[in-house]
Amino acid sequence: MQVAPILEVKNIRKVFGGLVAVADVSFDIYPGEILGLIGPNGAGKTTMFNLIAGLYPLDGGEVCFQGEKLNGLKSHERTRRGLVRTFQNLQIFNNMTVLENVMVGRHTRSRYGFIDAALRLSRARREEREIRQKAMSYLDLVDLMGYADRTASSLSFGQQRLLEITRALAAEPKLLMLDEPAAGLNRKETDGLDELIRRIRDQGTTILLIEHDMELVMGIADRVIVLEYGQKIADGTVEEVQEDPRVIEAYLGEEF
Repeated sequence: MQVAPILEVKNIRKVFGGLVAVADVSFDIYPGEILGLIGPNGAGKTTMFNLIAGLYPLDGGEVCFQGEKLNGLKSHERTRRGLVRTFQNLQIFNNMTVLENVMVGRHTRSRYGFIDAALRLSRARREEREIRQKAMSYLDLVDLMGYADRTASSLSFGQQRLLEITRALAAEPKLLMLDEPAAGLNRKETDGLDELIRRIRDQGTTILLIEHDMELVMGIADRVIVLEYGQKIADGTVEEVQEDPRVIEAYLGEEF
């Protein structure tokens, strides 16, 4: 029996003024897959993420997640369905503690409402304890447990990258979209990120990864899609993409 895709991107299109940023791109992602999305600067990778996540409206095509058409749904509605992303530029809350940052991500799964919280009803207090415990378990997963009570601004840049991923994990994604998570990391930190992404996938989360670190992408991805000027020019295994003349030309001889 053939497994259905968890995400289906069908001929999606985005135009800014007279510039076609994403030109009728289609691809599928399957459960448990790590899919790399690469391309030269300006290829349309982050625009693609923003379309899938609901930050930009589509100018054409559709996005389906677990069989449901997402067109018209806001980004927070997509998050509640299990489609969660990180950002190329850090989006953490610097003045909050590390634990509080992760709890923010976990609150996307809250069942209690504003009145429950305002009145400090027992169900709200009970769920808040559960959120705290769950957030701590995610910090343990990424070895940040010892920093739980420190402000996020006190962490190193690499630790802040991990914190943003941890906050995304706290939302219990079925599909985690990582936008250049290795940006600014040294080699040791990138190797640790490699291991973390594998652990996340092994625990049942599908991953869509934008990354300029070709060593990381080619070492971890099950499949790779290449964009150039908003168009998909390749889609295949690491070996197939590395040998594709269109990809070689797009990167002008750079190692990838």
